[in-house]
Amino acid sequence: MLLRQLFDRESSTYTYLIADRATKQAVLIDPVLEQVERDLQLLQELDLTLCYCLETHIHADHITGTGKLREITGCLGIVPENAQVACADRMIKDDETLAIGSLIIKAIATPGHTDTHMAYLVNGHYILTGDALFIRGCGRTDFQSGDAGILYDSVTQKLFNLPDETIVYPGHDYRGQTVSTIGEEKQWNPRFVGRDRANFIVFMNNLNLPNPQKMMEALPANESCGKVSC
Repeated sequence: MLLRQLFDRESSTYTYLIADRATKQAVLIDPVLEQVERDLQLLQELDLTLCYCLETHIHADHITGTGKLREITGCLGIVPENAQVACADRMIKDDETLAIGSLIIKAIATPGHTDTHMAYLVNGHYILTGDALFIRGCGRTDFQSGDAGILYDSVTQKLFNLPDETIVYPGHDYRGQTVSTIGEEKQWNPRFVGRDRANFIVFMNNLNLPNPQKMMEALPANESCGKVSC
């Protein structure tokens, strides 16, 4: 298996390239519009065929690169079930699997940051957590039908029930961290350690964070697979 973690500095977004080395088939998870040329160059250099662009959720802080990548490569765009994206080629359901050559990507519904969020378990060992779980943090829950209690349930009942050695690759990081494990986050993540569900809800509901800078542009664009209105 080939796995590359790619970073967009403006939105602090991680995009993941996963490929089967034998078949040269690849998937990009959470591509960013401004990084499409970077991603295409890497695909070309590694002699990979992009089969899918896979979203963890409908993003509010950046515009997806799925639409542009689909136009150029002919790949399919996949979003979580019930996401408000009419232009997607396919919806992926909880517990559904996606095969990339010999690789198996399993969708795990982890709502809370948004109401249609998915994490993706790769070959049973790597979990791409999107905005549900960060390294020593988690995604916000104050817009896009977010719900702090539901996020607490998603993380503690689904993600934290994975084996401790499961490697965690988050959707964002704002402090230069790249990778963790489920065991580390269960022990050290300050959003969850020592908090019950009620305390977590109070904490999350009082963060008072500013809206993402691109929110008004990104949400409608991402509901159109990254198409920006003129």
